[in-house]
Amino acid sequence: MNKLLSILNKLLFKVTLLDKMLFTKHLSVMLKSGIPLDEAVISIRDQTKNPKFKEVLTDVVKEIQNGQPLEKALSRYPKVFDKLYLSLVAVGEKAGKLEENLEYLGSQQRKTYEFNKKVSGAMLYPKLVLAASFIMGGSMALFVLPQLFDLFTSLDVTLPLSTKILLFVANLMKHYGFFIIGGIIATGGVFSLLIRTKAIKPEWHKVILSFPKFGELNQNVELTNICRNLGIMLKSGLTITTALETQKDATENLVYKNYLERLKLAIEKGKKLSDEMISQKFSYIPSIVPKMISVGEGTGKLDEVFIYLGDFFEEEVDDATKNLSSTLEPILLLVIGAVVAFMALAIISPIYQLTGGIKR
Repeated sequence: MNKLLSILNKLLFKVTLLDKMLFTKHLSVMLKSGIPLDEAVISIRDQTKNPKFKEVLTDVVKEIQNGQPLEKALSRYPKVFDKLYLSLVAVGEKAGKLEENLEYLGSQQRKTYEFNKKVSGAMLYPKLVLAASFIMGGSMALFVLPQLFDLFTSLDVTLPLSTKILLFVANLMKHYGFFIIGGIIATGGVFSLLIRTKAIKPEWHKVILSFPKFGELNQNVELTNICRNLGIMLKSGLTITTALETQKDATENLVYKNYLERLKLAIEKGKKLSDEMISQKFSYIPSIVPKMISVGEGTGKLDEVFIYLGDFFEEEVDDATKNLSSTLEPILLLVIGAVVAFMALAIISPIYQLTGGIKR
């Protein structure tokens, strides 16, 4: 029975960023209050409503009570606690300031959570409009247009060009509609698989960063996470090479992953971050970054500079997402309006001609 529940938890539930954020925040507060680590984790486990996370914390408690440090206990679940999280916990335990590092982590997770909500909220409107358009368009193509084909071909009138085009599409959908819709879905699936292959994925990630409007937004999203995470890691006591390596593993976009690897190798050779960025071509990193990093290296406040840059790029994303709906709304309405107008004209014109002929 327990095994069955465990399998169901894995299938139906996942540990969210909100779950981890609350865990980190509450654990930091409890440790600061002097509560032992295992008791603090037990208390949080009993309060969590996520069955999967409760199961994870139950195992973590067992590991802690068996003498394992928190970092080792959490590392058993790499899909829940990433390398960045584990690195900050490990440094905090070694330096005797675990609660302080957990506070940094909780703050970073809160900002990331709010940031993700802003981005997903901005994308919700265009997604809903496009989804509704595809569903309505597909339904009309499969069920309405084939009926129109039979109607209009029976009319004894000269059909306008718009109606002929509509009839051509209707005829295709009447005979091959399900094959066409299936082909579109299959093409989308094949495309999704192709862009995940080793050969195409790097080029696709470049394309994502190069799209008009959306490319700049994606760049700023990536730079927000990279800069903020590097700042938090440096502030928590990690070396710059460890921070770059950890962030490289956490970054999904292969362009920025490559940038972080190159920067890490440059640091290991004794170069400065700012000098490497200026001398090498980092097309998707704006010039403000090496300039600000140079200031941070000169003043010894590189961690603060990275955190500032993270906030700066977040503001850029915030501004872009606020304008996104107002930019996309007229374009989407124009496209949908043009399609509706074309179909209305194609349907009404022959009917109007037929009624006009009857009156005469």
